[in-house]
Amino acid sequence: MKKFVVMLKDKKAGELTQELLIQHIEHLRKMNDEGKLFICGPFKDNDKAIQIILCESLGEAINLVESDPFVKEGYYATYEVSELLEANEENNWLIDIPQTKDNLT
Repeated sequence: MKKFVVMLKDKKAGELTQELLIQHIEHLRKMNDEGKLFICGPFKDNDKAIQIILCESLGEAINLVESDPFVKEGYYATYEVSELLEANEENNWLIDIPQTKDNLT
């Protein structure tokens, strides 16, 4: 599975209803139960939130984001989805991948 970082942005603070919150939590629970939610939560600035989701493709990640009631109802006006290349000891902190080599001067 690939990891995708989702940035939910431009929150409409003050417009959250209890019903919308419950729908959003149900969506998160479903993703968690399916093994697709790695981590999620809002930032302290109260304008953005992050989700790291596990799925096979960018298209699947976008579908998951667009099915989130917070996005469908416009509570977060915009979002970005990017695939994460996780650096760790097992992959030598990505030092040997083409992307890293292409960035070297």
